[in-house]
Amino acid sequence: MIRSKVPNIKTSIFAIMSSMAQEHNAINLSQGFPNFEISKDLISLVNKAMLDGHNQYAPMAGVLSLREKLSLKAEKLYGKKYNPETEITITAGGTQALHSAISTIVKEGDEVIIFEPAYDSYAPVVKLNGGRPVYVKLKYPNFSIDWEEVNKLINSKTRLIILNSPHNPSGKVFSDDDMQSLKKLVIGTNILILSDEVYEHIIFDGAEHNSVAKYPELAERSILVFSFGKMYHATGWKLGYCMAPEAIMKEIRKVHQFVVYAANTPIQYAIAEYLEKEDEYLGLSKFYQKKRDYFNGLLTEIGFDVIPSGGTYFQTVNFSAYSDETDFKLAERLTKKYGIAAIPMSSFYHNEENTGTLRFCFAKTDDTLAGAAEKLANFHKDAKKQLKLFK
Repeated sequence: MIRSKVPNIKTSIFAIMSSMAQEHNAINLSQGFPNFEISKDLISLVNKAMLDGHNQYAPMAGVLSLREKLSLKAEKLYGKKYNPETEITITAGGTQALHSAISTIVKEGDEVIIFEPAYDSYAPVVKLNGGRPVYVKLKYPNFSIDWEEVNKLINSKTRLIILNSPHNPSGKVFSDDDMQSLKKLVIGTNILILSDEVYEHIIFDGAEHNSVAKYPELAERSILVFSFGKMYHATGWKLGYCMAPEAIMKEIRKVHQFVVYAANTPIQYAIAEYLEKEDEYLGLSKFYQKKRDYFNGLLTEIGFDVIPSGGTYFQTVNFSAYSDETDFKLAERLTKKYGIAAIPMSSFYHNEENTGTLRFCFAKTDDTLAGAAEKLANFHKDAKKQLKLFK
């Protein structure tokens, strides 16, 4: 028999809800992937790279021309020069970059600060490496960080702080004040930062992305993680990258080479060329804000009180006024009875805290969003009738 290293880890809620959506022929706004086509030009470049013979292993750290383009991109956007030879590594998606970074940094007995609600891949990898997650709850409804609370949790065992902005699942975009507070917290310590910035280009209402790369005192101790899947609507390609100071990246590559060795070769060559089209990724905020506003407008017309997402392609909606069910039970009922699937926010808390809130992915075509809203309107109508019965 095998003794589990993570005995309390369950099947991912994304797999559960997507499977349930398929079984009940529901509109799937649960798992975070677009349902529209990616650029035909980009597909042509992948095909061209294949025809040009780029079909064998890429260099372990990634195709150099791609790393060079990413170095220029980071310098232009964030004012930080990363050496493409020694400080940038191409990975098999953002999740692999996160896994390799955590596995590099965290050792037995180390403590890692994780802000909840949190993307579900952080804590399991910390535990796999013998570390202990230390959870800090973001303050509802604006999902703000109480930095005094964080400061009280810092001790000699604190090795890593995991930051995610724009934040999945809440859509929170952390401010310059947050970065300044983080800087004060870590200066003079050995604490490293893992900054999950995969939604860097999906920020709304004129806000800026405060990458840790903008702050020299943070950049010198930070690993940054990014995703081409988010940039180019191609989550199934599983291609991402990480950036870090040379001494840190040298250690990450030791792990990376034995996890995946190298990522998809022709796609790397294609993206290296496609990055020349800056408008493709710099236009993502405008593109997705239209979708957010369209979806939220439909929800508001129905009668839901919505706090607009600040970034990412996720919108949270609180249902506590309409149901006293747990958010998982509500998500299950919405899927099975009304034909609309979402993710219960409790899934993003280590203690599965019931929030009465669901996360919807609006990276969908307008007709899909309209269809989802129609199903939510049916739920809303039934819930209002039910409420009247008990008055």
